[in-house]
Amino acid sequence: MQLKLDIRRTLTARSRRVYCVDLHPTEPWMLVSLSNGKIHVWNHQNQQLIKTFEVCSSPVRAGKFIARKNWIISDSDEYNSTIFGTGYNITVFNYNTLERQHVVDAHMDYIRCLAVHPTLPIVLSGSDDMTIKMWNWDKNWACQRVFEGHSHCVIQIVFNPKDNNTFASASLDKTIKIWQLASSNFTFLTFLTNCVSIPNFTLEGHMRAINCLDYTHAGEKPYLISGADDRLVKIWDYQNRSCVQSLDGHTKNISAVAFHPELPIIITGSEDGTVKIWNANTYSLENTLNYGLGSATTICCLKGSNMVGIGFDDGCVMIRLGKEDPTFSMDEGGKIVWIKHSEMQMINLKQQLAIEDIKDGERLNLSVKGDTKSCEVFANTLAHNSNGRYVAVCGEGEYIIYTAMALRNKAYGSALEFVWGIEPEDFAIRESATTVKVFQKLTKEKKSFKPELGADGIYGGTLLGVRSANHLTFYAWDTLELVRRIEIQPKGVFWGGNGEMVAITTEESFYVLKYNASVVAEASEEGRAEDGYEDAFEVVGEVAENVKTATWVGDCFIYSNSLNRLNYYVGGEIVTISHLDRPHYILGYIPRDNRIYLCDKELNVLSYSLHLSVLDFETSVMRKDIQNAQQLLPTIPQSYYTKIAHFLEKQGFVSQALSVSTDPDHKFDLALQLSKLDLAVELAREIGSDQKWQQLADCSILSGRLDLAEKCYEATQDFGALLVLSSSSGNLDKVSKLAEVAHRARKFNVAFTAYLLTQQNLKALNILVETNKLPDAAFFARTYLPSEVPRVTQLWKAEQQKTNAKVAQGIADPSEYTNLFPSFEESLRGQKYLEESEKIVPASHYSTRTSNSQRNVFEELSKACTSGSNLEETRENNANDDGERDEQRQSEPQSTELITDEDIELDLENMNLENIDYSNISEEDLLGD
Repeated sequence: MQLKLDIRRTLTARSRRVYCVDLHPTEPWMLVSLSNGKIHVWNHQNQQLIKTFEVCSSPVRAGKFIARKNWIISDSDEYNSTIFGTGYNITVFNYNTLERQHVVDAHMDYIRCLAVHPTLPIVLSGSDDMTIKMWNWDKNWACQRVFEGHSHCVIQIVFNPKDNNTFASASLDKTIKIWQLASSNFTFLTFLTNCVSIPNFTLEGHMRAINCLDYTHAGEKPYLISGADDRLVKIWDYQNRSCVQSLDGHTKNISAVAFHPELPIIITGSEDGTVKIWNANTYSLENTLNYGLGSATTICCLKGSNMVGIGFDDGCVMIRLGKEDPTFSMDEGGKIVWIKHSEMQMINLKQQLAIEDIKDGERLNLSVKGDTKSCEVFANTLAHNSNGRYVAVCGEGEYIIYTAMALRNKAYGSALEFVWGIEPEDFAIRESATTVKVFQKLTKEKKSFKPELGADGIYGGTLLGVRSANHLTFYAWDTLELVRRIEIQPKGVFWGGNGEMVAITTEESFYVLKYNASVVAEASEEGRAEDGYEDAFEVVGEVAENVKTATWVGDCFIYSNSLNRLNYYVGGEIVTISHLDRPHYILGYIPRDNRIYLCDKELNVLSYSLHLSVLDFETSVMRKDIQNAQQLLPTIPQSYYTKIAHFLEKQGFVSQALSVSTDPDHKFDLALQLSKLDLAVELAREIGSDQKWQQLADCSILSGRLDLAEKCYEATQDFGALLVLSSSSGNLDKVSKLAEVAHRARKFNVAFTAYLLTQQNLKALNILVETNKLPDAAFFARTYLPSEVPRVTQLWKAEQQKTNAKVAQGIADPSEYTNLFPSFEESLRGQKYLEESEKIVPASHYSTRTSNSQRNVFEELSKACTSGSNLEETRENNANDDGERDEQRQSEPQSTELITDEDIELDLENMNLENIDYSNISEEDLLGD
């Protein structure tokens, strides 16, 4: 049977002839060396050309990443003749800065290939001069060894991934030679500074020139693959030094071969324009690819990835083979079985871990238990049965059931897919696109049936699920009766351990359903519709998230999504357990550890704490079983209480959440929701945050607790809010006190407004003077305190004199230029009148008072004088107030700069009087002046 490999093309780039491709180990980059002397670096995720290196004007036959140094190394077909040497060079570029960092005079003929040692600072180069040279970049690119033995051009060099001290070379002399980096097989030449090594042995079998070779990465097989101009691909056992298989399928010369490092496949490319994929175990042809880009020239695979880069005469292609998800399974006891490089390995978490030493998100140090077992098929799926006694592998059109303890074969057969049933020894297989078979007791076939809409996939669990083009159909395991057909395109079906809850995932979202088994059991055959029993399932919720892997714990659905988050869903709410740095896959949940275990693509295991009592508590709350939830609460560790409180709050149990929460901030928010303001005051004092006091003040106002709101604003020194609160309540004493406090705190805007509201005009004026707003102070005095105008104008003139003397001369003092202020004296009398007659009235009199904008003080003064008002008597009654005002004025800060008579004398010659309006000045005034 063929391997089940999906092949997706992720990049196609047309260009000149491609001689070499290489893949970066950590970045999504593909290096392409071209016949026009350039190296291109493509991002195969977004299909963008991100870097270009102009090496020379001749073809570049080899290019490699050295990721640990941020380098790209390349050769060139351009011959160089300089004072430093003659020949063909190796060039080193920094791929971050694009700078050419080093040039090595390497060979006397064309350089055909380069190979980078995986750990040592060593590069090997093969040339048409029939030699291989070893270069050490830590020794300033010194040539430390020369390997001689080929009688023709060296075309390719590959390090052995299982023994980095050995490498193989392919040559046009029809041979493959195996070498050692540190070998006793060398001759020391006295006239050179390096050693000459000879090969360990030679593999011969091709009838024509060998163009390519590669080592196998997986398993224990000591295999080597080669391709030649005889149109054959040969697999060699380099320990026995023999050819074990020849692959014949291409119609022209073989130009590229590769063992895939992760998948059991061989990839070959030919000048016939095709790329063929072979099964590495059976050597059968699996697939043939032709992208219409001319002859295939090179193939590159990357360890730890399913990506493959292929070069052609007219461009390059990047493809992804199969799924990159690891193949694994874990039972409820913590026994893990996974398949890595076609080998089944076992790990028992219970025997290797001390729970108290495990930290969330840290990689666990695990070792494989016992000997590994070679898997007889390439596994697409691996799954334990319900009691963990058996584990089943399915792939390559076959299934094999092993015992979980010793991995001994228990049963096998043909199948495209395999799923376990509700009973431990029951299972179902998808035999074809139209046939599904159900088995009992591992080997006894119970029934075979053909679903009406076909069978594109099957799912195990409480019911047997069969996927068709646009539907998911559930059947009962015992009778294979149609239970329900749902119109959906599922990606996965996950059943809970209790057999009631099921999650159906799609590409864009997942649905949580509840299976009503009692409804199906009580329903009669006549009550079943064409699509099954309508009440068989109840929709619990829908979440727009792309689920990757998942498991159930009680009524909690734990899953990892496409955004690399580990979440769980319970009662319509999603709780994030952790944000993961890369894709991880859920192994399972172990109740005794209270931990959820995950692994990455490299099968590194990590875990996160998830207390079972927390999940049970949340499940009880969702089921409205409050009594059981209260009994579970004491079993939950204190560290989870705040998390529980948040969950209760979302479910509407706010008062219960307040009693459970241990976080002061959360308790404060809950207290506000419940209008427990006194408790909120205590929490606000404990937290000591101005924001909390502001929130409490707002809630106090809404609740009519103005006294509490005032205390909150005082705690945060929110003078603006205090001004609004005290002025709107008409409390004169509080406004006056606030003015003094705000003034001392240098909150001048609030202080000025409060002084003005309480008719303390002189203090308001002095604030303008103190803040050096002298123009504003002058106009304020002209409006409210005409008697202060001379003092303020003198200060204003003195300040302007520092910056602009001409402007200072233009400022007129009413006491000196009474002709420019015709009603100034009347203003002074009006000021005294208001000071003696005006009183502060409550805000409740506002509706009966005349607005200031509608009053005429001069008319009021004239009427008062006409009616015989005794102003002198009023002055005497207010003498004490005037004395206090004088003392207050003396206590206010004044300008420290002394003003002399010369400073305040107006220079009439320099004064511009053209714009002064004399229309209101009479002849008597002029004659009097």
